[in-house]
Amino acid sequence: MMSIATSGAASAQSPNKPPAVSAPSFVTDAPVVMIKDMGSGEVLFARGADKRFAPASMVKVMTAYVVLDMVKRGELTRDRRFTVSEATWKTWSARERASKMFLRAGERVSVDDLLKGLITVSGNDAAATLAIGIDGSEQAFVKRMNDIAARLGMMSSRFGTASGWPDGGVTKVSANDMLLLAERLIRDHPSDYARYFGMPRLQHGTSPDGKPIVQPNRNPILGRVAGADGLKTGYTAEAGYCLLGSAKRDSRRLIVIIAGLPSEKARREEAERLFRWGFSTPAASRGRSAAK
Repeated sequence: MMSIATSGAASAQSPNKPPAVSAPSFVTDAPVVMIKDMGSGEVLFARGADKRFAPASMVKVMTAYVVLDMVKRGELTRDRRFTVSEATWKTWSARERASKMFLRAGERVSVDDLLKGLITVSGNDAAATLAIGIDGSEQAFVKRMNDIAARLGMMSSRFGTASGWPDGGVTKVSANDMLLLAERLIRDHPSDYARYFGMPRLQHGTSPDGKPIVQPNRNPILGRVAGADGLKTGYTAEAGYCLLGSAKRDSRRLIVIIAGLPSEKARREEAERLFRWGFSTPAASRGRSAAK
């Protein structure tokens, strides 16, 4: 990670050159915040960058990366279908507050549709079906996740599930690692990023009265932050309200992570404020690390 400039940097400048204009510091109560300019590699602001925390459903970005990497390598095809197991259906249908794409036991679903459900509506049932379909068990798939995370350089992260559901404290990540993951997904799989992460809604399954089930994308910055096109929210009681997000304006792309916020409203408003601040910060300037 590139270092963040401090106010003492101006003293090292040549007296013949005008001093660089520092961007105003970002002030936040969030315990974990980072914003990075993907093009320049500059970290504009960081707080708790190396702190390990529970990421909740942001884990699904790692799950998606693993699946997309397999597709890219020819180890998996989008039209391959996996059968939803009885155990997966029972587990997730019983958890009323769990996000799901309402898969049915015995249903055969394509990798393409499972990825849409995984990202758009944070389908825990989609995550489990992908994991079991690919490796026979979620535990075996999680090993694959950790192997690829290590290959990417995510040295502070460990995954215990494919969904991010609470697992007794096994799954922990850092903001640094999650920004690295987001950057690699966008760079390594640009067309897939565009295909899966910006969908406004998902239609899959039918309700008991026979009507189609239509769910909106859970990412609160889509349609609210100019240029926003991904990535993923998360929430558990342990993690609080979290967001890994990205937006592109003209040729400039910013990636943001915030975690540990107390409500959906706080998450949405902080994300909007952070992107607004980031895009108003000149690309050649580095904001100073500061926190309230």
